[in-house]
Amino acid sequence: MFAVSDTIAPAAATTLPAATTSGTVSGGSGEPVALRWVGEQGRGEEFTHSQLLDQATCASSMLTTLGVGSGDRVAVMLPLVPESVVTTLACGRLDASRVSLPMGEPVGALRERIRESGARVLITVDGVLRDGRAYGLKTALDRALTGCPEVAAVLVVHRLGLPVRWVAGRDHWWHESLAAAQ
Repeated sequence: MFAVSDTIAPAAATTLPAATTSGTVSGGSGEPVALRWVGEQGRGEEFTHSQLLDQATCASSMLTTLGVGSGDRVAVMLPLVPESVVTTLACGRLDASRVSLPMGEPVGALRERIRESGARVLITVDGVLRDGRAYGLKTALDRALTGCPEVAAVLVVHRLGLPVRWVAGRDHWWHESLAAAQ
């Protein structure tokens, strides 16, 4: 579950690019909680405006390193986790389009959506919790990526610590790539 603060501006007046500019933080609103996340097992995280801005800046740098630029598409298959918000902000900073992929889609349909998106970079998570059970999202995605050679990079958010199959040169841990972009 997400709770987003409206301390920057009223929701109707806030646009994605405006929310990602450093002027918003330097104006004195850098400390209030902007995003509060609580996961299925009660695990929670909070981010201030300045922390979200820093994460978005690093993530946009990371995506640029992977070849994403203005007009490009980034395919995203993430549950409601903070990295999903950071990805959206990073895409906005780059003027790239975020293409959300549905979880639970049959492999063939997911493969077709990936192809149609034209995305060369895909972001996913090692696994998700549904009703207390762990599901390997990256494992399902790997099956769909068979026959999608246009996807050059897959960023994997480490959430549950599930074992994942790794394709050398294509797959990257989100947290490691983010740290390298700082």
